[in-house]
Amino acid sequence: MKPIINLEETIGKTVGKRTPPKDAFAYAMQLQETGAELAKSLGWPRFPKGAFKFHTHEEADAWLMKHYLPKSRI
Repeated sequence: MKPIINLEETIGKTVGKRTPPKDAFAYAMQLQETGAELAKSLGWPRFPKGAFKFHTHEEADAWLMKHYLPKSRI
């Protein structure tokens, strides 16, 4: 089986640069805290835990909208 990507091909041009953070763990924790504060301030609900099975995509979308939207918007 032939590989999908040509492994011998060299990269011709790289656009932009991203410097990795000095302390990746501290960066990730700050990002986690920011997300938690944002969710708390916006009043985003937490979804029920568990695995859910749906017969159709429409049924899954309806369940998602019911549990995702705050009660005041419904």
